[in-house]
Amino acid sequence: MGEATQSRRCDTVFNLIKKGCQSDFIENPMNSITTSSDHEANMQVTPGKVSIHLRPGGKTSFMLKIRPLEKYPVDLYYLVDVSASMHNNIEKLNSVGFDLSKKMANISLDFRLGFGSYVDKTVSPYISTHPGRIHNQCSDYNLDCMPPHGYIHVLSLTDNIADFKNAVNKQKISGNIDTPEGGFDAMLQAAVCQSHIGWRKEAKRLLLVMTDQTSHLALDSKLGGIVIPNDGNCHLKDNIYIKATSMEHPSLGQLSEKLIDNNINVIFAVQGHQFDWYKDLLPLLPGTVAKQIESQAANLNDLVIEAYQKLISEVKIQVDNQLKDLYFNITAICPDGSRNTGMEGCKNVRYDEEVLFNVSIAMKGCTTTGGQKYAVLKPIGFNETTIINIYRNCACQCEDSARHKKICADETFLDGEKPHCKATNCSSNENTFFEKHKMHQAQPVCSGQGDCIGGKCFCHKSKLGKVYGKYCEMDNFSCPYHHGILCAGNGECEAGKCKCFNGWEGEHCQCSSLSAKHCINSKGQICSGRGHCVCGKCECTDPRSFGRLCEYCPNCNNACDENWSCVHCHHSNNVSQIILDQCKTSCTYMMQYSDKTSECFSDPNYFRIFIIILIVTFLIGLLNVLIIRQIILQWNNNKIKSPADYRVSSTKKTPMTRKSLAVQALQRAKLQSLKPEDERGPDFNCFFDNNDICSKEKNLGNAVLLLWV
Repeated sequence: MGEATQSRRCDTVFNLIKKGCQSDFIENPMNSITTSSDHEANMQVTPGKVSIHLRPGGKTSFMLKIRPLEKYPVDLYYLVDVSASMHNNIEKLNSVGFDLSKKMANISLDFRLGFGSYVDKTVSPYISTHPGRIHNQCSDYNLDCMPPHGYIHVLSLTDNIADFKNAVNKQKISGNIDTPEGGFDAMLQAAVCQSHIGWRKEAKRLLLVMTDQTSHLALDSKLGGIVIPNDGNCHLKDNIYIKATSMEHPSLGQLSEKLIDNNINVIFAVQGHQFDWYKDLLPLLPGTVAKQIESQAANLNDLVIEAYQKLISEVKIQVDNQLKDLYFNITAICPDGSRNTGMEGCKNVRYDEEVLFNVSIAMKGCTTTGGQKYAVLKPIGFNETTIINIYRNCACQCEDSARHKKICADETFLDGEKPHCKATNCSSNENTFFEKHKMHQAQPVCSGQGDCIGGKCFCHKSKLGKVYGKYCEMDNFSCPYHHGILCAGNGECEAGKCKCFNGWEGEHCQCSSLSAKHCINSKGQICSGRGHCVCGKCECTDPRSFGRLCEYCPNCNNACDENWSCVHCHHSNNVSQIILDQCKTSCTYMMQYSDKTSECFSDPNYFRIFIIILIVTFLIGLLNVLIIRQIILQWNNNKIKSPADYRVSSTKKTPMTRKSLAVQALQRAKLQSLKPEDERGPDFNCFFDNNDICSKEKNLGNAVLLLWV
């Protein structure tokens, strides 16, 4: 036995016995599987519960049987796009109830109908938010439409066909602007709001979506300012979806998850050219079919029957709660002898036929702690499941036996060596539940820095330092570094924080305690009460303050009151020497604000500059006046000069000056006034007018003007 303790504990049984181990002390767990035959009352999926024990590298398998029931209860919920383009299809729903119930009687003894409507998110740009159209999107077409809405649950599932017909008769159309609709929003709410819709646990659940347009996808709503992701929960209040304007559309993955979780099969009944868009979605939404509606939904009843028969004839399963280190391999054995993978399943299965699934489970290793886990095998569209409880043997169980209850409480292992334990540091803890070795549920066992053995965390030895604590949650090396040195070499690391030695302070212990004196002002305040002292330097917290001690703050509310006494110190001449000495001590920081310069001009240079500016201004003004006068004179000369002026001057042999011409014109005017009115002839010497005859007044005026010039 002594030889065995010095050797590796894990080996083949033959080698362990050869090394001296007794067979009673050798653990060699085997893979095992146990099925329960009395798990609830599963009628379609058996077995309902399976227990499996696995060790690393182990593998086991079992057979799962699925037999669809004949005339299964059916819940059919109509989810209708009530935009204006669907008007004719909505009218067709009036006659659907009775006809469909008669046809469904051949394949189901218990059939119920429900009804809901949807349009789109009620924000721009999906609808018109104009005040005149917000409540009636069809006002431009003289139609009375109901206000747009995200989703309204109109009628819960019922077997009263008359109630279904009345609900459809009361339904009005609505409208929106953009082409895609908010169908996925409505589908998710119809799936998760089970109590509102009235889905039965024992029934086959069908969700029929009628539309003629595509649907908005996740992130589309960001265009309308909606950025909160869809949480996948029910948000119906008074049967109205209240989160349409504040929560995004669901993603395809999220929608698929909710449909499968709630055992809902979807039938897309699509009219028009958008059928291919929904057909392409089928691989992404398991348990769905797409059918095309004819004009005015003439084939709606046959479409539902055909889609239902297709859905119940397909048997597929998937694994929920997939576990790490565990691998599932599922093979479907169909009634016709063909074999497919689990997700492909079998098609064209009749209600009296049985589908077998060979489920193999393998465990590759123990990267995580062992213990009990579970997985779920879920047939798509069925309301029954198989629960698999898996026990993973990742460690020897000898620590839990009565013979080995004492466990070493030393918190560290030396690499490759056996821990040195004493009787005083051992305990008898029988609680080996791994959940109790987590500081928080979200954290790994022993904080990921140790092993849980015999109900206690044994922390790993690290080259960086010591790992310790009840959950190995603490160490002595995860503290701030300063210039590459832990706690600047002036402290110890405890629980992630530096504990500074005497004489040192700061987050990194990088500052001397004596440095704080450099931050104290003359009033004994640290950084003038407007900042923090960091290693002997003030860091101002008030953005209005500045200076080495944050002492300058002209815009602070109390700045004048604080400095009023210092103003007297610098500007009063009748103070004692004692007060002056106090001023030098307490008001030295105000020295730069003291300005002895007079407010009046006492320097002769200022007066000389003023006189020069005044003279220059006067000369510039005078020059402007002369220029304006010259412009006016030139304009007047051009105006009074005419072609007659040149005609008169051309007949003269001797040129006459302008002044002599003016005198002559004045004399002629006097002579003309002495003659009778009828003897006066035309004055051809008038050179101030273009006319042949000039009036006396005009000649006199022109003469005077020339004399003035």
